[in-house]
Amino acid sequence: MTGPRSSPKARDGGELLLVGVGTMGRPYLDAAARLGVPVRAVESEAAWNSRPAELAQRFYRVRGGREEDWVGAVAHAVAERAPDGLIAFAEPHVLAAALAQERLGLRGPSLHAAVVSRNKALQRATFGAYGVPQPEYLHVGRIAEARDWMLDRLPVVVKPLTLSGSEGVELVKDAAAVDEVVARRADEGEVLVEEAVDGPEFSWEALVRDGEVVFENHTAKETTRPPHFVELAHRCGHRFDSEAEAPVQALTTGVLRALGMRTGLVHLEFKVGRRGPVLMEVAVRTPGDYLPDAVGLTYGFDLYEAVVRLSLGLPVPALPRQPVRYAATVFPTAPPGTIRAIEGEAEALAHPAVVRVRLRKGPGDTVRPLTSSSQRMGHVLVAADSPTEREDALKFVRETLRVVVTPTGTDSRT
Repeated sequence: MTGPRSSPKARDGGELLLVGVGTMGRPYLDAAARLGVPVRAVESEAAWNSRPAELAQRFYRVRGGREEDWVGAVAHAVAERAPDGLIAFAEPHVLAAALAQERLGLRGPSLHAAVVSRNKALQRATFGAYGVPQPEYLHVGRIAEARDWMLDRLPVVVKPLTLSGSEGVELVKDAAAVDEVVARRADEGEVLVEEAVDGPEFSWEALVRDGEVVFENHTAKETTRPPHFVELAHRCGHRFDSEAEAPVQALTTGVLRALGMRTGLVHLEFKVGRRGPVLMEVAVRTPGDYLPDAVGLTYGFDLYEAVVRLSLGLPVPALPRQPVRYAATVFPTAPPGTIRAIEGEAEALAHPAVVRVRLRKGPGDTVRPLTSSSQRMGHVLVAADSPTEREDALKFVRETLRVVVTPTGTDSRT
């Protein structure tokens, strides 16, 4: 089957199967509850015990973290009863959901889009065939095979094929660094090596229905300095000048065409360098870093509910094209060491533009060198009436919320 499944249940709203919940997926359950849509959920063993029973009518436990484990759990859930809609939450869930969507004829991004999105080398090969602007690259079975290629094109970026959140991504600037990374990552297996694109980084969040974009947002990113490019802030509602607007539109249109994107949520990352916008990577799942929360605040609607509606084939109200506010997520940082105290949390939360402060670490916890987004200590969500007021709020948060650390190697008694 290639089209959406038709049934009396689907006309009434039907039933949703959510693949992966976690903390950031909870708003999907809340949105379904508001719509009166029953939900079943597939969840990992690690998160199983922390999921209150009232969040879903039934949970299917995933024992293991491999994609094959998620595929098996989803297959079990749909064999028990076919849902009317199915949403994949994070990267490990995308393929499992797409296989079920394709087999049952449910609305989704398409199996082609899911498979390509899950592998950076497949992205490069596919988008190259469709003429999408992207970095020059080399896909190798062992990083040592790319040594001469890297030396001829410095600086370059090394990436694993399937990880997310900047994990395993690093800039290699000179010949000495080439030899060091070749030795350190010799046993890693397949990697992607790319030319380094110099320029600001952005993302594009879009809702797509039957191949048509029904909503889009641009986000300006702030990252750590090389070599790891870990994201430190996302500012939603970005507007490009007239010179950049058309090339950015051409890039996003070209990516959707190459993906064969049908229905769902797309998160596309790109840089604007000297050659214009250049694709970094794309995902067909919920973006991390609470971006849907910030996007919803920026445009004044619930992005999670819109995704649920798209999945079930329910009507989606006309979505706004212009920001009504200007939201951002920002991630507090601290030098490596042991946290002694966190100061200014109440003061930051009292600021009128601060929506929430959510920290995952506290006194006694260890702060490690920041090499991937999983090592960040939490986030702050802000929403202001103008870009200037947003910047003022971000500045206030960064100056007020202080993480006091005993540096690594320092005697904690001093």
